[in-house]
Amino acid sequence: MSDPLTVLKALRRPRLLIRAARLGMEEYRRERDLARLVDSPRLLAPAQALDRLLEQEERLEATRRAGDASYSISRHVDVLIALMAEARLLPPAPRRDGA
Repeated sequence: MSDPLTVLKALRRPRLLIRAARLGMEEYRRERDLARLVDSPRLLAPAQALDRLLEQEERLEATRRAGDASYSISRHVDVLIALMAEARLLPPAPRRDGA
């Protein structure tokens, strides 16, 4: 998979999903929520978590677009919340202008 932040910045999702995720970030607790979402016995590094979350989000988006009855909007919002929160934990990318 390519750089998780690049993929995350390129995501285009319905405005309502993004707004709900932004509002939910306030309640996000990494220790509680990430373990539940990525089904991992240990807490992952933010970059690893982003990779797993992006895979889940792609599946959820495909299910949503297909109109599949198994689509869970609450799960999609939870994954988007975690994606946004985990992205904030990554170290800043080095600047390309040399400064």
